[in-house]
Amino acid sequence: MVARQFFIAGYVQGVFFRSSTQAEAERLGLIGWAVNLDDGRVEVLAVGSASGIVELAMWLEHGPSGARVDSIESEHADAGNYEDLQGFRCG
Repeated sequence: MVARQFFIAGYVQGVFFRSSTQAEAERLGLIGWAVNLDDGRVEVLAVGSASGIVELAMWLEHGPSGARVDSIESEHADAGNYEDLQGFRCG
C-alpha cells in the first residue's frame, strides 16, 4: 500500500472534479478522498497500489472535461495512517 496526497489548482471547483476523481479512483481500486479547499484548490488523498496511484496522478493532470488544471503539488503520505479508511469519498 502506498499513499499520496495531491493539491490540484486551476478551474477545478464546480466542474465535477471531485466526483469524477472518485469514479476514477474507484475504477483503479484506490481508497481516500477528494475535497474542495477554501483557496479554490482540490485536495486528493489516494491510498492503494503504486500503479493505481500513478494512473490517478496522470488522470489528475487534466481531470474531467470542463476542468482546467494549472498545477499539481503532490507529496508522499504514510499509508499506515489510513489502514482503517474504507472506500473513496467526496467532501
